[in-house]
Amino acid sequence: MKKILAALLIPGFVISSNAQDKLLNLEDAMLKARTSLAPENLAQLQFFEGSNDYIFLKKQNGQDTWMRGNYKLAGRETPFLSLRVLNDWMRQAATDTFKAMPAVKFAKDGWILNNNGNKMQFDHATKKCKILLSKEMAANENAEESPAGFVAYLDHFNLFVSDGNHSSQVTTDGSKDIVYASSVHRDEFGISKGTFWSNKGTKLAFYRMDQGMVTDYPIINWTERPAKAELIKYPMAGDKSHQVRVGVFNTATESTIWLKTGQPAEQYLTNIAWSPDDKYIFIAVLNREQNHLKLNQYDAASGDFVKTLFEEKDDRYVEPLVPMLFVKNNPSRFIWQSNRDGWNHLYLYDISGKLIRQLTGGNWEVLEVKGPDARGENLFFVSTILSAVNKNLCSVNLKTGKLTLITPLPGVHNAQVSADGSTVLDAFSTLSNPRTIQLIDVKKLSKALPKPLLQAGDPLQEYATVALSLFTIKNAAGDSLYCRLFKPVNFSADKKYPVIVYWYGGPHAQLILNSWNGGAGDYWFRYMAARGYVVFSLDTRGSDNRGKVFEQPIFRKLGEVQMEDMMAAVSYLGSQPFVDKERMGLFGWSFGGFMTTDFMLNHPGIFKAAVAGGPVMDWKYYEIMYGERYMDTPAENPEGYDATNLIKQAGKLKGKLLLIHGLQDPVVVQQHSVNFVRACIDKGVQVDYMIYPGHEHNVLGKDRVHLYRKISDYLEEYLK
Repeated sequence: MKKILAALLIPGFVISSNAQDKLLNLEDAMLKARTSLAPENLAQLQFFEGSNDYIFLKKQNGQDTWMRGNYKLAGRETPFLSLRVLNDWMRQAATDTFKAMPAVKFAKDGWILNNNGNKMQFDHATKKCKILLSKEMAANENAEESPAGFVAYLDHFNLFVSDGNHSSQVTTDGSKDIVYASSVHRDEFGISKGTFWSNKGTKLAFYRMDQGMVTDYPIINWTERPAKAELIKYPMAGDKSHQVRVGVFNTATESTIWLKTGQPAEQYLTNIAWSPDDKYIFIAVLNREQNHLKLNQYDAASGDFVKTLFEEKDDRYVEPLVPMLFVKNNPSRFIWQSNRDGWNHLYLYDISGKLIRQLTGGNWEVLEVKGPDARGENLFFVSTILSAVNKNLCSVNLKTGKLTLITPLPGVHNAQVSADGSTVLDAFSTLSNPRTIQLIDVKKLSKALPKPLLQAGDPLQEYATVALSLFTIKNAAGDSLYCRLFKPVNFSADKKYPVIVYWYGGPHAQLILNSWNGGAGDYWFRYMAARGYVVFSLDTRGSDNRGKVFEQPIFRKLGEVQMEDMMAAVSYLGSQPFVDKERMGLFGWSFGGFMTTDFMLNHPGIFKAAVAGGPVMDWKYYEIMYGERYMDTPAENPEGYDATNLIKQAGKLKGKLLLIHGLQDPVVVQQHSVNFVRACIDKGVQVDYMIYPGHEHNVLGKDRVHLYRKISDYLEEYLK
């Protein structure tokens, strides 16, 4: 297997699946990709109670049973817990029993499970249960429990904190304009929530967002009679932005202080972190221009500004995504992630803000930090150290800087590290391998092979599948662009086939990976290949995990370098003898919808038909945080905004173009596509338009089948 997987590092590696007669249909492709057609897995696989033992859920004699194993017993796990035994324990704990085996997190200080809507902690030794979050509390918005047993939650726009017996009202002025304890800055900068409990769980940092100055934007609810406009706050590029503050509630004194984060009010307060002793809060403060970051320290008791630990500046943009991470067993040091040298890497600092050393370096990216070992001497992280299409687990020694590759095989690895850092549960896939799960002894990497726990078979073995290849091509600038290509079922080199190209081209997205299905999120690509199409995708400049030099050329001119890269792809496809250049189609969604429309307007005649879903048509109608990062404001960059205004260019449309939009889209508002359609009418240009009522930026659920049937039929109408 090592030889096969190693070959995937070679550009142009091709996988051919075993051919069968059954063709993949659209319903199965869209609805079963994550269920019955997903690769076999070990359900809820995890380490047990902070040890090096592992546990997973499996059918045993027709019953869901937790199976437990360790490195010595790998592959020979023994039954640990059945539903009958669990229910006996629930009766001993005087709580409700289960009709089916629940999901369980086997934490060291107690098993976490949901019982009749209550989040509970079960003590295996004493057979006692404690409610961490009651179903009544959980019913409140943004409920989050603390390690000390408090629960923060929202009720009628205001923040409350409960100790289980008494609730303290923390705020009183909450409204649609004054938003508390919620994600801010349109979920940019890695922000996903608005409450941050201290380490001991007795203090709560929380966001306050004043968006009263932000323009109301109507989203129409068509299910009402008559239809009703539901107003959201949508800060468009160059307009007024919301203003954010950070409060700190002390459960002991039931008092709140506000951090003195200063002016300007429209700055971004990101990546909140508590000091290990709960005395200080650290915030990555970013100016609205997003080119100057300050890592600031504040006193959690008084709110006073203490100091700026360091600053980062960039001529284009700085984008903090991850809070500082304090070193285990050494509260005077912390880890910071930054792409200041061109690639996202780890830096070790002391609490004064002095850089001790850069821990990682090279032309690859740190993607995710997993955590430290027991002593805090080594830090585990996921990286692209093999190549941009692979994700591998590594560790770095904080004292020596020694780097160790824990999972050396190519592929996309999803690893869990045991609490002491000595054992790794590694689940990975490649282009040819649906899933492998193995147990790794970190201390014996050079001496002992990983212990296999699962080797999944091909979930599509009953279907007539296709040849899939992952390779690189060169753009005009000499960059290597990763590509994926599916060939049709029963491919013949003597025939010419229609082509469908799928792309995105924007930041924070990567389409091409050395993983099962080549990084694709569903089986639609295989479905279209089964219908006789060549299906091609690529990651252009601007896409993720290739460093600043690959992403930042898009600055102030979105779409320009991506067009150049697509032309390189068109040239490649045109050189293939099996490609029918007269029958090529293009498809993209969101940023990819913008790119697709842009290409159809400015490079007519190459693609006969195209589909653009949820497309940005004019960046001045897009939100401040994302839009201004890459384009500056319309006043600062009028030429860039004018060049990317596709509404003004609607008259240049030559081929067939289908626009699709979710009617309740709060991300790329429908005004984009509606104004483009109006411009097409004004110019006498024909364009096709489909809406999905009740859906936001993505069409999900059962309607996704309808969406992809619409896309498939549209492309087939003009390409077959």
